[in-house]
Amino acid sequence: MLAAAHLAGVETVVRVGGAQAIAALAFGTESVPRVDVISGPGNLWVTLAKKAVYGQVGIDSLAGPSEVLVIADETAHADQVAADLLAQAEHDPLAAAILITTSAQLAAAVPLELERQLRHHPRAAITCEALNNWGLIALVASLEQAAALSDRFAPEHLELLVRDPEPLAERIENAGAIFLGAWTPEAVGDYLAGPNHTLPTSGTARFAGALSVETFLRHTSLIQFNQMALEATGQAVITLAESEGLHSHAESVRRRLG
Repeated sequence: MLAAAHLAGVETVVRVGGAQAIAALAFGTESVPRVDVISGPGNLWVTLAKKAVYGQVGIDSLAGPSEVLVIADETAHADQVAADLLAQAEHDPLAAAILITTSAQLAAAVPLELERQLRHHPRAAITCEALNNWGLIALVASLEQAAALSDRFAPEHLELLVRDPEPLAERIENAGAIFLGAWTPEAVGDYLAGPNHTLPTSGTARFAGALSVETFLRHTSLIQFNQMALEATGQAVITLAESEGLHSHAESVRRRLG
């Protein structure tokens, strides 16, 4: 991480964590400089701390527990689907792992494969709790129905383990990141593929996207009229201001029109 920070031109690194670090970054301390934007995921306490300081500083999002939704057809392999579901469930007891499939055979095989892969799993307790509370397998009649259900869920990670993933991806409207085909497990996005891994969770992919450089940019409007422009349009401003009962708004234009 330090090597990546150096290559990116980062000048200051502070080794702190937890909700207390959010407070320090938002308000500043003797050893931690105050910042303008706090980004990145954390545990429940970090997320609540980010929510508490929003307005004092900007934040990227309120990242909830991790989630994956897998859409699979008859070409998908049960062991791969199970492994991909477990890859999310092992994150956190609140993590969601969902399979939507058009294959009754796959829907029947995946639970057995989950049990097999969990036998010697080093994080079995966390993973089983997540699957018991937030795991789901849904059998649907078509990929179109699967896509519609996925859009209602608006998953953080969406895997398309289907014969022809590209057309299905074009059908998807709400997803933080979409992984196309059997050779693109979500884990490659975590560690190697390159997309930002701070993604919208808990259905917020309906209106939000991944963390990006835009999170750290501000948009400022520049407005300039000349005399001719104000004389041509000023009366409209006066009319609108007076309709709202804002006398001085209208007057500030009227005095310029003479």
